[in-house]
Amino acid sequence: MSKKLATTVYITERQQALLKELNSRSKVPVAEFIRQGIDMVLARYSDILPGQNELPPGQFREPEPLLTNRFRE
Repeated sequence: MSKKLATTVYITERQQALLKELNSRSKVPVAEFIRQGIDMVLARYSDILPGQNELPPGQFREPEPLLTNRFRE
């Protein structure tokens, strides 16, 4: 697992409320949902990242099925 760095992210009140509800139902930390969202954006726009024709395997995580489905039950 790579080292995690602290940063500040501004989100809307609605986003915060929904993330807290996800956390309450799934017990997955809010920070993990934010990291998954960042990974999705980076994967979606990987074609415009500088100097990369193809991303190395494992560079960006796919959301774990257990985490994405656990709170839907």
